[in-house]
Amino acid sequence: MKRALFPGSFDPITNGHFDIIKRGIKLFDEVIVAIGVNADKKYMFSLEERKRFIEESFKNEPKVKVVTYQGLTIDFCEKIDAQFILRGLRNPADFEFEKAIAHTNRKLSKIETVFLLTAAKTSYISSSIVRDVIRNNGDYTKLVPESVRVNSK
Repeated sequence: MKRALFPGSFDPITNGHFDIIKRGIKLFDEVIVAIGVNADKKYMFSLEERKRFIEESFKNEPKVKVVTYQGLTIDFCEKIDAQFILRGLRNPADFEFEKAIAHTNRKLSKIETVFLLTAAKTSYISSSIVRDVIRNNGDYTKLVPESVRVNSK
């Protein structure tokens, strides 16, 4: 079974994340969306809310599982027998950052990183932009899946 881990904080999941997951399920037998827990980070949405947003977005997709984890991503991949890490790239800065992490992960393990370019229509969206729009009472509904629009009001 080809299993990919799609790690992130997903605070909240965006249409860009949604697109990468939808395209990932065409490439892998299973995509595990893994919400990383970082005690030093301040989140807008609770871990439970973030998990629920993703689960509701993919409730009819049996190839998608949602989990939480702490620690190194490669250690978690080995624990759940995921052979691949799935990552989305929006721009050259993302590529440079993700490339360094992928090289490090490859040096420390046998886990391969697979990069998908974001769709042009979602390449400008990031969770930090969405949070800023929400904080300033802007219309964020075009930037996130329905599960976030319905459950974050």
